[in-house]
Amino acid sequence: MMFTRTSATALPLAAALAFSVAPASAADFDLSLTNDSVKGQVNFFDSRSDLQLGAGYTYHEGRRHLVNADFHAQGRTALGNLPTTAGIGFRGLVWDQSQADGGAVGLGGFATINLPTVPGLSFTGSAHYAPSILSFGDSDDLTNIEARVNYRVIRNAEIFAGYRYINTDLENVRGDINLDEGVLVGMKIFF
Repeated sequence: MMFTRTSATALPLAAALAFSVAPASAADFDLSLTNDSVKGQVNFFDSRSDLQLGAGYTYHEGRRHLVNADFHAQGRTALGNLPTTAGIGFRGLVWDQSQADGGAVGLGGFATINLPTVPGLSFTGSAHYAPSILSFGDSDDLTNIEARVNYRVIRNAEIFAGYRYINTDLENVRGDINLDEGVLVGMKIFF
């Protein structure tokens, strides 16, 4: 697919619209940076809810735009004796750059593990995978993995560091693209 002016402005516009209405009903907002990208993510419900809905926008150096929408069933559980919030569901991701665009709906989930012996410290991991049947445009499949170490600095804010990897194989071409990859740092604000 070829890059069009309409699609280049539509993705950032859709993300801006989602973020402009989000604070009225959001549970948290996080902002993360890698060496080549910046991502904003809003989640609409807190960890006590049975569902989690989220939306995010990533700008990657080189005019690459990624927009994600998340839908997960979530609940509280324990991993060993460690309190854990886990979710299973879907992450839809659409990407656009100068010569190609595509997207996918990945199946997967997330977990946040708290360490009671170190108040404020937690670990979060998420993984979503979309095979060819759930991919469209120039994407033939999509893998999205993220791992973080979080520290709650104050009651309604935490800082984190971790690693993000988003990769897609290209349809009708040998090869793949790392849509976003690298060590990340960021902060999360709870409402």
